Amino acid sequence: MPHGSSQDLHEARDPDPATGFEPHRVAVIVDEGTNPFEVGVATELFGLPRPELGLPTPLYELTLCTPAPGIRMNHGFFTLSGVPGLEAVDGADTVVVPGRPDNVVPRAEAVLDAVRRAHARGARVVSLCTGSFALAEAGILDGRRATTHWQWAAHFRELHPKVLLEPDVLFVDEGDVLTAAGSAAALDLGLHLVRRDHGAEIANAVSRRLVFAAHRDGGQRQFVERPVPDVPDESLAPLLAWAGGRVGEPLTVTDLAAHAAVSPATLHRRFRAQLGTTPLAWLTAERVALACRLIERGEERLDVVARRSGLGTAANLRARLRRETGLSPTAYRRRFGPSAGEALEA
Repeated sequence: MPHGSSQDLHEARDPDPATGFEPHRVAVIVDEGTNPFEVGVATELFGLPRPELGLPTPLYELTLCTPAPGIRMNHGFFTLSGVPGLEAVDGADTVVVPGRPDNVVPRAEAVLDAVRRAHARGARVVSLCTGSFALAEAGILDGRRATTHWQWAAHFRELHPKVLLEPDVLFVDEGDVLTAAGSAAALDLGLHLVRRDHGAEIANAVSRRLVFAAHRDGGQRQFVERPVPDVPDESLAPLLAWAGGRVGEPLTVTDLAAHAAVSPATLHRRFRAQLGTTPLAWLTAERVALACRLIERGEERLDVVARRSGLGTAANLRARLRRETGLSPTAYRRRFGPSAGEALEA
């Protein structure tokens, strides 16, 4: 993790002379009272080396920065010092604003100005948990879709009525501005960013390192009614393991229900209660992830990718891939296919 002046940060950005690859620079704004968990999530996702990926350079360069020396974290658990000031934000490709529990007291104007400057010059701005309050205070969420922790949704609407709040989703991706819900959803959004930046294979590798679900769609519900089933044999784990290896086959929700020996209605209730999504949405997300991996591994025939991933037709593949990644199959191949990785492997 780079520390020191903004000039040090710019020197660290020089591309690898052997590959020409420039790591994506991430700045995390740590304000007074920030929650340590979200800072830890950003550090884990964007600040640690990934030697298991076999890449010659890091995917990201992370810098923690503060509006003043000696920032006390939430409940005074510890004080963060010895990191750059907010000038580090001005050179970042992505700016992350974690949450804090006190959302009544306005953020420091210096923090809001840093967020506004980053957004104005085209940097990607990301909030984790109640960090969305800072983005809203900075005025960059007006007229946009966003989310925040469900417990603060009513208060958020009261303070920021111009924001199109979606209080019951894990995260919202508006392209250059992304917002995550509760603390654990910060991991979902972080992995979504890794997937968007570097493709499904690398995102899956990072999720395995974290021992975390590889892909939870942003539209899934924040609040899962029963995280741990009361009856052990109602767990979806065996069904997910069985279906996960068969997503390329013509599986239907009826097939899933039959394998679980329950009705489709019961299966739907269990998915909603345990995963916060529907069986069909889960199955579709798994198929899109498989399609991404096939494209990354070099399969160029869209009809083959569609068939092997269970998406059926090239038209359906195009529609689903664009919805999940914002890219057409051709654009996805150009960005994440084997030829895109040749420079990294050189």
